[in-house]
Amino acid sequence: MADRIAIILAAGESIRMNTKLPKVLHEVCGRPMLAYVLDACREVMVSKILVVVGYNKDEVIERYKDCDDIVFVEQAEQKGTAHAVMCCKEHIGGFSEQVLILCGDGPLIRSETLKTLTEKHTSEMSAATLATTILDDPAGYGRIFRDSYGNIQGIVEDKDCTDEQRTIKEINPSYYCFDAPVLLEALDKIRPDNAKGEYYLTDALHVIIATGHKVVAVTAVAAEEALGVNDRAQLSCVSKIMQQRIQAGLMSSGVTIVDPDNTWIDARAEIGQDTVIEPFTYIHGRVKIGRDCRVGPFAYLRDGAVLEDNIEFGAFKEEQ
Repeated sequence: MADRIAIILAAGESIRMNTKLPKVLHEVCGRPMLAYVLDACREVMVSKILVVVGYNKDEVIERYKDCDDIVFVEQAEQKGTAHAVMCCKEHIGGFSEQVLILCGDGPLIRSETLKTLTEKHTSEMSAATLATTILDDPAGYGRIFRDSYGNIQGIVEDKDCTDEQRTIKEINPSYYCFDAPVLLEALDKIRPDNAKGEYYLTDALHVIIATGHKVVAVTAVAAEEALGVNDRAQLSCVSKIMQQRIQAGLMSSGVTIVDPDNTWIDARAEIGQDTVIEPFTYIHGRVKIGRDCRVGPFAYLRDGAVLEDNIEFGAFKEEQ
């Protein structure tokens, strides 16, 4: 199995969030967005995770200071995605295996997708591989430009697309896998020749293609996984999708949720087999509920609550 390092981009301020809190610490179903990305990396056997921090970096560092597999890298000035990776050079110099690069504000990421990405990178013996997705409405996203044989030729940003390119539905959700030496070489050749004067990671792909290395794009990302969080409305949308995942997982493990649309369950909660969750129940934090319980309706369980097996909580009965 190839060794790999992950770089997670988590330095942005996110003006559209209108917040003092680092964006990646905003919660989705009770956990920071960043936590889901970290979990996905660990599930594909990443040996070291470089978290690039910037805005209010001390809060991010404090939250994850006890994680032995995380190294924090400061991006003092935000000069683009490639610049964030450049800040990690000293940690990947001399490393010859795979480097995953992901965004910390994409909590819907799945480890299964990263597994597909890394396996494709290995099997194709490519210098760089990216996982793409198909969207019915690709407006705002960089389009994947392929030749007539299906080989990737580059990524065209939405604002730079021709009318024909704008019809392309395959987009770049920013899931990358690079061979470390090729990545380092490409970073040295990127120039901030754009209106913002920033260094873009997509330019690294163009450099790698231009120098004759093999680059592969695999359509492996589900449409919902491509959703990142740039404002509070997107945070709400992502949270709803995550809540559906949490409840689907519980139901597949033997929990009955009578009315999923009117139930909210924290990602950290544990619920036993044959327990029934009635409508208008809110379960917050590290709650443990045993087997054969009935919770609700109109129940609230706070962080740290424990219900043993065969408990009824919040289920009201009319007196005869």
